Amino acid sequence: MGRAATAGGGAGGARRWLPWLGLCFWAAGAAAARGTDNGEALPESIPSAPGTLPHFIEEPDDAYIIKSNPIALRCKARPAMQIFFKCNGEWVHQNEHVSEESLDESSGLKVREVFINVTRQQVEDFHGPEDYWCQCVAWSHLGTSKSRKASVRIAYLRKNFEQDPQGREVPIEGMIVLHCRPPEGVPAAEVEWLKNEEPIDSEQDENIDTRADHNLIIRQARLSDSGNYTCMAANIVAKRRSLSATVVVYVNGGWSSWTEWSACNVRCGRGWQKRSRTCTNPAPLNGGAFCEGMSVQKITCTSLCPVDGSWEVWSEWSVCSPECEHLRIRECTAPPPRNGGKFCEGLSQESKNCTDGLCILDKKPLHEIKPQRWSRRGIENASDIALYSGLGAAVVAVAVLVIGVTLYRRSQSDYGVDVIDSSALTGGFQTFNFKTVRQGNSLLLNSSMQPDLTVSRTYSGPICLQDPLDKELMTESSLFNPLSDIKVKVQSSFMVSLGVSERAEYHGKNHSGTFPHGNNRSFSTMHPRNKTPYIQNLSSLPTRTELRTTGVFGHLGGRLVMPNTGVSLLIPHGAIPEENSWEIYMSINQGEPSLQSDGSEVLLSPEVTCGPPDIIVTTPFALTIPHCADVSSEHWNIHLKKRTQQGKWEEVMSVEDESTSCYCLLDPFACHVLLDSFGTYALTGEPITDCAVKQLKVAVFGCMSCNSLDYNLRVYCVDNTPCAFQEVVSDERHQGGQLLEEPKLLHFKGNTFSLQISVLDIPPFLWRIKPFTACQEVPFSRVWCSNRQPLHCAFSLERYTPTTTQLSCKICIRQLKGHEQILQVQTSILESERETITFFAQEDSTFPAQTGPKAFKIPYSIRQRICATFDTPNAKGKDWQMLAQKNSINRNLSYFATQSSPSAVILNLWEARHQHDGDLDSLACALEEIGRTHTKLSNITESQLDEADFNYSRQNGL
Repeated sequence: MGRAATAGGGAGGARRWLPWLGLCFWAAGAAAARGTDNGEALPESIPSAPGTLPHFIEEPDDAYIIKSNPIALRCKARPAMQIFFKCNGEWVHQNEHVSEESLDESSGLKVREVFINVTRQQVEDFHGPEDYWCQCVAWSHLGTSKSRKASVRIAYLRKNFEQDPQGREVPIEGMIVLHCRPPEGVPAAEVEWLKNEEPIDSEQDENIDTRADHNLIIRQARLSDSGNYTCMAANIVAKRRSLSATVVVYVNGGWSSWTEWSACNVRCGRGWQKRSRTCTNPAPLNGGAFCEGMSVQKITCTSLCPVDGSWEVWSEWSVCSPECEHLRIRECTAPPPRNGGKFCEGLSQESKNCTDGLCILDKKPLHEIKPQRWSRRGIENASDIALYSGLGAAVVAVAVLVIGVTLYRRSQSDYGVDVIDSSALTGGFQTFNFKTVRQGNSLLLNSSMQPDLTVSRTYSGPICLQDPLDKELMTESSLFNPLSDIKVKVQSSFMVSLGVSERAEYHGKNHSGTFPHGNNRSFSTMHPRNKTPYIQNLSSLPTRTELRTTGVFGHLGGRLVMPNTGVSLLIPHGAIPEENSWEIYMSINQGEPSLQSDGSEVLLSPEVTCGPPDIIVTTPFALTIPHCADVSSEHWNIHLKKRTQQGKWEEVMSVEDESTSCYCLLDPFACHVLLDSFGTYALTGEPITDCAVKQLKVAVFGCMSCNSLDYNLRVYCVDNTPCAFQEVVSDERHQGGQLLEEPKLLHFKGNTFSLQISVLDIPPFLWRIKPFTACQEVPFSRVWCSNRQPLHCAFSLERYTPTTTQLSCKICIRQLKGHEQILQVQTSILESERETITFFAQEDSTFPAQTGPKAFKIPYSIRQRICATFDTPNAKGKDWQMLAQKNSINRNLSYFATQSSPSAVILNLWEARHQHDGDLDSLACALEEIGRTHTKLSNITESQLDEADFNYSRQNGL
């Protein structure tokens, strides 16, 4: 409360007098009202009791400016003739006030309410020792009253936490303390804790306290307290999440009670007896320590040896009895059986006739009775002979059957190569030569077989195997290198082995032909019943520090392919000037990626280099780069980046952007880019939501360890790009590993949850797993930001006996709150019996460099007719834009409009997308739907294509 303001001089005096000027205007209005015609005079003073100063009913409150939104300050007083705001010691202009006047019905006093707005700019422009503040000053006849000062501040919340919670491993019933210091903010942020993305309510759980300086305290850790903890900070501006802290509550193992002592292990003499206990009271959990001490105790024992009984000598014969017999006996007393020994075997007494058959028994001489006894014994002997004869015949029959089956199988394995000339197969297989070899080969299933006849044959036409699965496996020519010498051995149409000669790098050269290849770059799925023992040993894979291929190209263009990597380069016809030829190279970086991700950005593809960089092409070339993203514009923002000469990476374009400098077409497994300059390129992705998915390829390899009883399993999770898996295969080759199961695809979400890998269903009496390795967990960041580096977990198994040669178990790879995959392992640990799984279901190209018309699917003459037809604008819209639409090219059409021949660039993109299948039928259907050409590409025979290419080459002087 204060008294009436007095006049003052100096600068700012006019502003201090503004409220008094308002009072003067109010007084003048009151005087004019007294002189009105109605004769009613206003009261001499405001209706208030003498000596009453203004009383504030509502005072301004502290406020925060959010972003750029102004805030309103208000105050209300009675009785009051005027109310003005003063901010930072200066009066606010009268025009900035909004005033409302009312009458208090209970007291009859005048109530006045005033509003002002304060903007962000006003607060930012104020530079004073304290915060921006405002207060109300109200006037009555007796003086003024002042309200409280209300501060106005700009609200904000920093992005980074001053201290993130750290993961911990604590024993059960131990104390857990997770520290969290939220980001700086105005107003101060409120802190909330999440466990596995669920809020923690400390009021419902007395064991948890979250009140102590934003920290989370768990007084006694329980197994259920294991999980991922996140600190959430929020104020009126924003919310912030800390890094997740993984808390593992482990249980140390404890011994159970001892069992009873076992019986002595020997029946006679000195031995031992044992008792055992197990580490199950409790069993170790979550990495807890195993029990210390012995699980088995042994002590010595002595057992009395059993003595088997033995007969004494027979006694003398007794006198002859009335029955014409005499007896003799013997006893089991030499020695008698002791300590559980066996009793004597045989009769203890014996009798026989004592008159040589002269004694009469039942009025018959004894010699007449004996023949009957001997005839009965003869019948029994005859039955025994028949039984033994039957058993002997059965044994002979079984032996003959076994010998027959063995001879049949040996005769079947004598066949070398089964070649069936079938006109039913199509696909345009070209003539090729190969040599059948019967000598020992390290890649064969049984390399210890003796060498037999070596036959050299030349086959022309398609190769057809009797089994459809074998036909598919026949397309597996090599894993990495182009082959100048291919050795093929096929036994009984179900085993194929390839010998691959190592080479340091690829060099493009013209060959007489190529092998056929499939249409799908993904791994084929084999039914367990039909799984063929296709042998492709790891030792056949070459070792190189860099994948690289080169080729010499001229005006006719061509295609450069990196086999089994998904990377290819298409040089269109006319991109290189006439009478020029350039050596173009392409390589893949297999070392540490030079592209370092920023923030949430991840690397989705290999770093591909094509060059030389100083070459200028007249027509855009097509570069195909594989990626591992599950493509969706709702969840990913994918960018194409290029490395500058200074080694820095800069963004070329976003895949969804409109650009006239380059074009990106994103397919499910690869990105096709149209470019004008060579260099090093890569794809990066920025997840927009937690539903963004990376495709991972999971595979399991196995090998024996130094200890003959141990067997190691290595489970890999790599980006789903062929070159990433190729690097894993190369590493396993050096370790002697074998692929145990076909790799599978796992969708890994960007939801910050970790990956768990576990071994299940191990045969309990044949194998055991080493402690603490049955289940392993990989943090989310290690998988999500792997930058193509192979991620693997190792499991160590131990056989109980060396006779165990078969291993059967399951490998479970799952993401918490995500997808999972099961790898079924069923293999033999013996190399001679092992069934090896294929690495790649198909190969990009047998020869990396293809030049001239043979490199393209569309014949040059047909291509010219299409371009001449669709490059010309048409009133009905049947031009190159319709051609693009029919080929699923609906975005960034302005890029094609800047080209001299839009149709040619569209067909170049079609060639890059269909380098494996060459589906001319789909292109012919698209042209027929447009209705501007009646050419049916699918009806063009191979001879017509060769003739057209020959005529074109002759016209160009080739």
